[in-house]
Amino acid sequence: MEQETTYKKVASHEAEKGTFNTCLLLYSGGLDTSVMLKWIKQEYDCDVIALTINIGQTADNLDAIKEKALKLGAKDVIVYDAREKFAELCAEAVKANADYQGGYALGCPLGRVMISKLAVQFASEFGCEVIAHGCTGKGNDQVRFESYITTLNPELKTIAPVREWGMGREEEIAYAHENGIPVDQTKKSPYSYDENMWANTGEGGEIENPELIPPLENILKWANTPKEAPDEEELVEIEFENGEPVALNGVAQPKKDLIQKLNKIGGNHAVGVFHLIEDRVVGLKVRGIYENPAAHILIQAHKNLEQLVSTREENELKTLMDQKWAYLVYGAKYFEPVLDNIRAYINEQNKKVTGTVKVRLYKGNCDVVALTSPYSLFDENLATFNKSTAFNQNSSAGFIELWNLPQKTAYQLKKTIKKEVVE
Repeated sequence: MEQETTYKKVASHEAEKGTFNTCLLLYSGGLDTSVMLKWIKQEYDCDVIALTINIGQTADNLDAIKEKALKLGAKDVIVYDAREKFAELCAEAVKANADYQGGYALGCPLGRVMISKLAVQFASEFGCEVIAHGCTGKGNDQVRFESYITTLNPELKTIAPVREWGMGREEEIAYAHENGIPVDQTKKSPYSYDENMWANTGEGGEIENPELIPPLENILKWANTPKEAPDEEELVEIEFENGEPVALNGVAQPKKDLIQKLNKIGGNHAVGVFHLIEDRVVGLKVRGIYENPAAHILIQAHKNLEQLVSTREENELKTLMDQKWAYLVYGAKYFEPVLDNIRAYINEQNKKVTGTVKVRLYKGNCDVVALTSPYSLFDENLATFNKSTAFNQNSSAGFIELWNLPQKTAYQLKKTIKKEVVE
């Protein structure tokens, strides 16, 4: 099926036909990447090795995905469990209080870091000169994949079939039928999702138009709506060591298990659901619905514990560092040298973020209600409103006079100048 396209390759990392023998395809098993597998073999006359990476997505049957890729003609299929490795990236996000533009804990950007690292590794092991991805020309992920792949190994090339092939949805389905590619015959939802253990991102349908109210009951995959959530609150206790979560409700466990359990607990209580007007890397402004229950609970708990053990100046600077970390990670700059410096500061700051935090979950609310740490800067004798000799109130008036001196001086000068100008 010949397709017309106006796409022209201009970047040096885009592979040309006839220049390679084996392509590594980032394969999800859905319609797009299944069509890609056949299309790449036909259009580029090369072998295709499919790579499917498990980073905690719940919707995929990985055994079925592997079998499907082999039936569609993949030379080989790699299914790799990266949940433990990805959980370490999620722990970095906790230490950085990950938040892009109001509630997005950066699940998709972090997932692209993990997938890119492994793609480059397996491309080397299996002798692949090119890596193919399924991103469109309007999204962030094309920037992330191509930037990271060529950063980690400048010898590798990439191809992006969706940018190239000129097929709309109907043409793509027709191509699938012509080539014996299974197509889901159920009525298609208008929503598309990107999922890993850290977040589930929903787009499309009413979500796209900020003038419309998205029907969350039809959209959410992980979380209840507040109306559906239980009428009883739930307390969860999270233990941190050096800024990383290590135990849930008194039970020490691997990070991947802790995150996945908190997703179920938080989702049940409608926690961690955000409507976000988002500025994409490519310049578009879009809206998404983000479900990140575990991420929201862990970050809220961590942030409060961090504030307890740090001085005001530390907390102020940490907020700036966290925001810069988030924007760099979102913007395909995970391997930017300045992020190494920011990461060094964040790790140093987190060495004392150790303790236990209790969080109350109730109908979409996530409130830190109690916390304790051996490094706490809270001193009950100093902070109490009851009678105490630990805090010398005689010093307060002198402190106030000196503290206010610059403001008082500047204000009086401003009044004098204003009066002279009027006269």
